Amino acid sequence: MPQERLQKIMTAAGVASRRKAEEMITQGHVTVNGQTVTVLGTKADPERDHIKVDGKLLRGPERHTYLLLNKPKGYVTTVSDPEGRPTVMDLVKGVGQRVYPVGRLDYASEGLLVLTNDGELANKLTKAASHVSKTYLVKVAGKPPEVELNKLRDGIKIGGRKEEGRAMMRPVHTAPAQIRLMREGDNPWYEITLIEGKNRQIRRMFEEIGFHVEKIKRVRYGPLTLDVDPGEFRELNSKEVAALHRSGPRDAGTGRRPAHKNSNHRTSSKEGRRANRR
Repeated sequence: MPQERLQKIMTAAGVASRRKAEEMITQGHVTVNGQTVTVLGTKADPERDHIKVDGKLLRGPERHTYLLLNKPKGYVTTVSDPEGRPTVMDLVKGVGQRVYPVGRLDYASEGLLVLTNDGELANKLTKAASHVSKTYLVKVAGKPPEVELNKLRDGIKIGGRKEEGRAMMRPVHTAPAQIRLMREGDNPWYEITLIEGKNRQIRRMFEEIGFHVEKIKRVRYGPLTLDVDPGEFRELNSKEVAALHRSGPRDAGTGRRPAHKNSNHRTSSKEGRRANRR
């Protein structure tokens, strides 16, 4: 078998994502034939060489597994948590393969999350340049004026201010977002589609225009739609996996403002109907 880069061999074996595998290599967690390797780009033959990660012999490539999970509020999107909080891994026990989450949903958010051991796909989907669209149902405390929502539709600068208990985030400018009203009221619901996933992005966007986000639920991720109950998961079928591999700019929203900015649009999705009843 031809030699391959160590990080590629590790992701194929389900050890970690490509980025995490690179960190493990540079931090000295990997040995090849008894020699510690710390240089990225080092190649090996997974069939001939003895590759160990933290002293454990690397197994061959695992069967790729792809899961769609409905993450409930109160779980962190990590494999482990130093604070001892529940993680999404607690919800997918018994799968039979080691998987890890693609991207993130913060502790207080819920909804659609993809988990896999396909490192190449995970790396593709999490790259900023992939522009995979993500759609959320968002409940806001108070009614933002349309002129303020248009700032979010056009893209807005977030970060740059010190928040209590949090490190200062470097100022960044968000990409245009699609926003449409789903349910009117004192605390309205909006459907928001982004083509990026900055840390706490939706919450920070609304904070920037002076409004607090009460609830966030991701209902679509690229070609996938949320269709399982909170805390439940299912395997993706072959068509869904193929569609994820094709995801990218063509799947992303344009960010253009809708023609009827004040219309109380109703979505046909199950999650949208639930939001309209709340």
